[in-house]
Amino acid sequence: MPTVSKFPTVSVDESDSVQPAPPSDPEGAGGGGRDADSSPLVRIRSLLPGLARAEQRVAKVVLDDPSAVARRSITEVALAANTSETTVTRFCKAIGVGGYPQLRIALAADTARTAARSSRDLGGDISPEDDVAAVVSKVSFADARAVEETAEQLDVAELERVIDVLAAAGRVDVYGVGASAFVAADLQQKLHRIGRVSFSWSDTHIMLTSAAVLSEGDVAVGISHTGATTDTVEALRVAREHGATTVALTNFPRSPITEVADHVLTTAARETTFRSGATASRIAQLTVIDCLFIGVAQRHLDESVNALDATREAVGGHRLGVRPDGRRKPRETGK
Repeated sequence: MPTVSKFPTVSVDESDSVQPAPPSDPEGAGGGGRDADSSPLVRIRSLLPGLARAEQRVAKVVLDDPSAVARRSITEVALAANTSETTVTRFCKAIGVGGYPQLRIALAADTARTAARSSRDLGGDISPEDDVAAVVSKVSFADARAVEETAEQLDVAELERVIDVLAAAGRVDVYGVGASAFVAADLQQKLHRIGRVSFSWSDTHIMLTSAAVLSEGDVAVGISHTGATTDTVEALRVAREHGATTVALTNFPRSPITEVADHVLTTAARETTFRSGATASRIAQLTVIDCLFIGVAQRHLDESVNALDATREAVGGHRLGVRPDGRRKPRETGK
């Protein structure tokens, strides 16, 4: 038995090793087609809610100190997680890594990339002792990282498929509650500006009634960071039952919303104690929304350009110092 440094020595609960593993995913990273070459920490965080209890303990050990895990044996990690080596191996496969040696290599590479990006510990949670300058640094770092990691793991092939169904849709209804309602409204507004018939809903009853009148050829988009918002999941389920194509945008590819979605797009944002991660999650979602908007506009380029010009001219006269055509009015010179 090797000497365990840093990790506590605890008894192994072998009963945990028989916990059922999440369903295997042929794409390797579990739902949404996440790229197996993306950060292992991103995949672990996104898949965490769907892991077995013992595997979640392994995940916590890895997330708490990934650089240390990269240097430890599988026995040491099993002891630290109060589980068996078999469970550690099953955890590796559940997150799309072939085995523990491959996990160590991936963690070492990820640690090196993180160190190269920033010499300061900006990735940590905001603490009550942080001054305003530290808060600004940590929040901006979290937001930038959410966009970067979302782009790294985004399934481009699935994104293309979603763009295709949105571009061909007779009607697009977008559902989101709470903070996700703002993201839903942003997608609706963008599609509306390029001439696509679209609506966004956040009221539970209206979401359900709108879903009930959708049909084949229509698209319903459900936006939920956790993927477990009951109202959004139920609206997407009703839309699917009535023949609409359903799309989910979530941070967790094995969350309930993915079970009622024909297409799944995933973000990669972290939640923190002071909710800086909540803002990061919206920014990550909006990044995907922008990609969808541009993709749909490209599918209908001439129509989109004409619609954008028309809508820009329509609101141009309602801005101070701007003419309806979008050009600035000349300044009046006083006598």
